[in-house]
Amino acid sequence: MELTSRRRNLLFGFALTAGILNLVDRQIISVLKPIISADLHWTDNDYGTLAAWFQAGVAGGLLVAGWIVDRLGWKWANAVGVASWSLAALTHGWSRSMAQFLLSRITLGATEAMGTPSGMKTLTTIFAPHQRSTAIGMTNAFTSLGAILAPLAIPFAAAAWGWRGTFVAAGLVGLVWSVLWLAVTRGLTFPERLDEVVPENAPRRSILRQRRTWAIAIAKVLSDATWWLLLFWMPDYFSRQFGLSGLHLGPPLAVAYCGSAAGSLLSGLVGTALMRRGWSGERTRKTIMLVSAFCVLPLPLALTVHSYWWAVALLALTLAGHQGFSTSLFALIADIVPSREIGRVTSFGAFCGNLGGMVLTKSAGLVLTAGLGYAPLFVFGVSSYFLAWGWLNLMLPRRLSAD
Repeated sequence: MELTSRRRNLLFGFALTAGILNLVDRQIISVLKPIISADLHWTDNDYGTLAAWFQAGVAGGLLVAGWIVDRLGWKWANAVGVASWSLAALTHGWSRSMAQFLLSRITLGATEAMGTPSGMKTLTTIFAPHQRSTAIGMTNAFTSLGAILAPLAIPFAAAAWGWRGTFVAAGLVGLVWSVLWLAVTRGLTFPERLDEVVPENAPRRSILRQRRTWAIAIAKVLSDATWWLLLFWMPDYFSRQFGLSGLHLGPPLAVAYCGSAAGSLLSGLVGTALMRRGWSGERTRKTIMLVSAFCVLPLPLALTVHSYWWAVALLALTLAGHQGFSTSLFALIADIVPSREIGRVTSFGAFCGNLGGMVLTKSAGLVLTAGLGYAPLFVFGVSSYFLAWGWLNLMLPRRLSAD
């Protein structure tokens, strides 16, 4: 069965919803933190520990996820990945002790590691180069849609079924997705990529011996840390700063994550437009990343405003900047990495990004427990994107071939 335009759009739609499921499953704990903490008697440091070990699970999973994705191919990697993390989400509903919850978080993180490399493998397979930034931007935007919908939907689900039932419901939705994906892709075969930057029989080297791998990896360490900080701690920031909790957290978080979706879409569309005007892929990606870094500059002002809606606006701009940076960085991977290595390079880059996130989320718990507030964390967030952009220019001063 050939890949028709209609079938491509259907596959893309499934890829978008997989990204939403990936984010919603991991975000339940942050939205319901006050409820779960009261039930299980967590401290801020306990929550920071859970967040850090979740990141450790993701990081550990990413060490093997890219290899699995490259071996399974885009079709089976998606089905296995979504089914695995959905089962892990289910186990949260039966966790009663800190140790059980910790095991569930580590397992969820390890299985959700399949999401990023399998998603990138799928997009580079079904889209041409000039279409990829738009496709990646739309994927990030729809992932952000999960972040928008989650704070609105999760409290209502918890009110109806309790926090345990919310985890179970999310897991069941993912299992249904996996069954439908296998039905849609049945009998579908076509080349792994619509273009190729090098012949598949070219000499092979370890990705760890390639300059481009470390350019991407360190940039991910620096730029992803702030995203993970906000993902896990933004509800707590609104609670501490403005006294918001429960259903009152929903609208501010949803609006803030609208900035994330807008940044993804805008950066993707601009990237496609610039390449159609003759810009090189690398010039396009780096320019958009620099503009995105400037969007993060006002972040510390969120600690000085008296209205939480001003804080929402500043955090929305920060999230837009992050997603603009992230979209262009992923597009850069697709530009310079051959298809046989897409899963591994993406996975290793995401692994390094999660290490940065793990350190910062755990550090946040210690910083806040020490009474230092969010100021040191937000200042780091401002600088991290400029450091990542500088690193990329140092390591990739000119267009690298993917040999």
